[in-house]
Amino acid sequence: MHDIRWIRDNSQAFDAALAARGREPLSAALVALDDARKAAVGVLQAAQERRNAASKEIGQAMAAKDAGRADALKAEVATLKETMGEAEAAEKKASAELLAALEVIPNLPLPEVPVGPDETANVERHRFGAPRQVNHAKEHFELGEALGEMDFEAAAKLSGARFVVLKRRLARMERALSQFMLDLHTDVHGYTEVNPPVLVKDAAVYGTGQLPKAAEDMFVTREGLWLTPTAEVTLTNLVAQEIVAEDVLPLRLTAATQCFRSEAGAAGRDTRGMLRQHQFLKVELVSVTAPEQSADEHERMLACAEEVLKRLDLHYRVVTLCTGDMGFSARKTYDIEVWLPGQKAFREISSCSVCGDFQARRMNARYRPKATDSRQPAPQFVHTLNGSGTAVGRALIAVMETYQQDGGAIAVPAVLQPYMGGLTLIEKA
Repeated sequence: MHDIRWIRDNSQAFDAALAARGREPLSAALVALDDARKAAVGVLQAAQERRNAASKEIGQAMAAKDAGRADALKAEVATLKETMGEAEAAEKKASAELLAALEVIPNLPLPEVPVGPDETANVERHRFGAPRQVNHAKEHFELGEALGEMDFEAAAKLSGARFVVLKRRLARMERALSQFMLDLHTDVHGYTEVNPPVLVKDAAVYGTGQLPKAAEDMFVTREGLWLTPTAEVTLTNLVAQEIVAEDVLPLRLTAATQCFRSEAGAAGRDTRGMLRQHQFLKVELVSVTAPEQSADEHERMLACAEEVLKRLDLHYRVVTLCTGDMGFSARKTYDIEVWLPGQKAFREISSCSVCGDFQARRMNARYRPKATDSRQPAPQFVHTLNGSGTAVGRALIAVMETYQQDGGAIAVPAVLQPYMGGLTLIEKA
C-alpha cells in the first residue's frame, strides 16, 4: 500500500516509478481523490464547530427569553445535522474510492532495478557450477514414470490435471529435501521454524498483496478461507496489527508447507510433469526488519537460498528481475534459476524479494524504535522480505534430471543420503 502523503510530496517520482513498471501516471488522480476526501472532512469539521457554537447560543437565547432567536438557531442546527450527514457520506465515499485506487497499485521498484517489459530484460547476476554432462538426458516425468514412482494418471483420477502422486523412494526424496532445507535454514542460517495453517482469512492475503488483484490465482473454500499460495502469507502476517520491539529485529522465519495455486494465468504452460502444479511443497523464508536492515537482509536471504543448491551441487544462475517481471508487492527481486538437463533450460526454483514497507502498511505491522536520551520515537512500519528456500518439487525435478544415470537410475546427492536411510541410488526394482 502506498502513502498518499508521500505521493503528494513526491508526485513526479511516484509517476516515474510507475512508468518503469509500465503503468500510466496516477498521482494527479490519487491527489484529486484525496482532495475530495479532505474537502468533505473540512465541511464536516466546520459544520460540527458551528453546531456546537449554535447549541451554546440556543441556551443563551433561551436564558434571555429570546424565543425567536432560539427557534432560528434550532433550525440552523437541524440544517447543520443534514449537512454533517451529507459530509460524512461524502468522506466515506471519497475514502473508499481512494483506498480502492491505492490497493491495486503495485509496489515501486528500487532505483537499481533494471527497467524492462518482461523476463527478456532480466539481468544475470552470477552463476554457480557448470551443467553436468548427461547422455541422452530425460525429463523428470520420463524418469519418474519409468521408475513407477511418479504417477500423474492416479493424481488425475483423484484430483484432475496439475497434480501428482509420488511413491516410495521419490516420495521419500521429496520429504528428505524439505527436511534438509529446514535443518539448513534453522541450524545454520538462524531461522525459526514455524508450522502455520494453510487456510487463512481475507485480511491475511490482503496484507501480503494477493488480494484483490490475484484472487483468480488462488483457491477459496465455501467458508471464505483461502488456501495459502505460499507460506509468505502466514509467516509475514504473524506481525500484522502488531508493534514489535526493535531489538527483536530482524525476525527470520521458515516453514515447509503445501502451497496451492489455481494459476489461471498459466493455462497451457508446463502442462506435463511437476513444474507447475496446483499443489506443491515449498520451504519459505521470511524476514521482518527495520528499514535500514532490509537491503542487507535481502542479500543474506539470497545467500541462504543459494546454499541449498550449492550443497546439492546443482548448476544455477541468479538473475535480477526487471520492473516488468517483478511481483506485485516487490521492490526488488532476485530469481534463482536451476539448470534442468532434461529441458536443457534454466527454470526458476527460488524468488527472493524485498518489499519495503508496502506489505507492512497493508497489515499495519510496526516496530518501536529504541528510545533515545531525549525521547521515545513513534512506532514505524517494518520492512518485509520473502524468498523460496526453495521450491521442494522443483528441487526434486532438478536432482532427478541432474543425477540421472544411463538406464534411468538416479543417484542420491551426498547431502540427502542421511535423510534417505543411506540410500545412494534409486533404480527400477
